[in-house]
Amino acid sequence: MEEALKEFNAWAPKLVDLGLNLAVALLILIIGWWVSSLLGSWVRRAATRSKKIDPTIVPMFYSTVVWTVRIFTVIAVLARFGVQTASLIAVLGAAGLAVGLALQGTLQNIAAGIMLLILRPIRAGEYVALSTGVDGTVEEVGLFLTRLIQVDGIHLTLPNSTVWNATITNYSRNKTRRLDIPVPVRYGDNLEVVVAKLRAIVDARPETLKDPEPLVKVVDYKENGVVVNVRVWTESAKYWDLRWGLYQDIRKSLEDAGFQPPIPMREIQNAKPGAAA
Repeated sequence: MEEALKEFNAWAPKLVDLGLNLAVALLILIIGWWVSSLLGSWVRRAATRSKKIDPTIVPMFYSTVVWTVRIFTVIAVLARFGVQTASLIAVLGAAGLAVGLALQGTLQNIAAGIMLLILRPIRAGEYVALSTGVDGTVEEVGLFLTRLIQVDGIHLTLPNSTVWNATITNYSRNKTRRLDIPVPVRYGDNLEVVVAKLRAIVDARPETLKDPEPLVKVVDYKENGVVVNVRVWTESAKYWDLRWGLYQDIRKSLEDAGFQPPIPMREIQNAKPGAAA
């Protein structure tokens, strides 16, 4: 009994120290996680409110701040238990190199994400089309993935390397866009009247910009009629409203004025009897 009591007395201080270390380590871990979430939320809120910060970089900046604090928290917890953090960092560096070699594709996505954020060929809220056939509004450029939302509401998630290696057509970067509508006119119709009516339709649309000036010009001759091109400029946000409105107004106005769309015609001649084959 005395030996057991002596052994307990010998282990009691160590158990107390271990318990205190566990409690302090748990407290550090909880506080570190709480501070990381608090800082991340503050950074996201401040970046969202500032007009000078591009919304595209907010998700990556948020993740960087949060995980930097959490990594230092884990190192502080390990140091509490006497772990040599310098050796641990060296081991983690070697392990990171090995993992990096095994995950080259993932590292390519990280590098592509950084390049997308530095050069900013796309930004959150812009409508883009990729040479891969994908198009949509940019929702987020993250550390690994880029998220797009198509016009029909479908959510697309693409690796950053896919976006970076593709040819990007950005429809929202410029403030204005040009719209060209070819209008076929039958041979025999009064071309000057058609051009004047088309010009009046264009000028009546509130989305049409006066500078650059709209143009209504004959551009081609087809088998069944003359092609008149309607060229107008508008704000990028009003492009589709103008396009749909002009297509409807042009057809309705020309029909009301008695102009019918050209109909393909073919002339068929019968061979005379006795003609050589």
